[in-house]
Amino acid sequence: MKKTIVLILAVILAVSATGMAQDYKVLTEKSVLRWAGKKVTRSHEGVIKLKEGNFTIKKNKFVSGKFVIDMNSMVEGDGTDPNKGARLMGHLKSDDFFSSEKFPTAVLKITGSTAFKKDEAKVTADLTIKGTTHPVTFTTKRMGTVFQATVVFDRSKYDVRYGSGKFFENLGNNAIDDMIPITVTLVAVKK
Repeated sequence: MKKTIVLILAVILAVSATGMAQDYKVLTEKSVLRWAGKKVTRSHEGVIKLKEGNFTIKKNKFVSGKFVIDMNSMVEGDGTDPNKGARLMGHLKSDDFFSSEKFPTAVLKITGSTAFKKDEAKVTADLTIKGTTHPVTFTTKRMGTVFQATVVFDRSKYDVRYGSGKFFENLGNNAIDDMIPITVTLVAVKK
């Protein structure tokens, strides 16, 4: 009888815990954000650092989250050679692209998600770049407290016009793709 009561209490606690909100803090130094940009003749890729991040999961869904991206940390390659692509990085940080002096951070705020099914969920969020906010959706995969996703955004919606076929004609091989993918691996800990 005593074992039965203990088992029932354990089941009740386990079920009620799944409905409780669980807060997470992102370990920024262990997390990686990889960006890619391309035009007809070539492509570039690199990394950008997360300044801070946290999120909440309740009933197996994201209910909120905020991630602040350091736009001045953008580098080409894997970040081990600070001189690699210095000219390109200067251009990407200029007013032609992301205006990182005026807008040193970009922010992604989670607004909700579907429930995780087979450790995947579809997330809705608001992405703010250069003071402009638009909604984005993406799928995230959960592996314990590691979360992976690829967030793709249309740079032209954020007044990043340089080389965009939406704003300039006859660019030919100099046209730069408007769609920018950021491949994210977040390492988090429960608060």
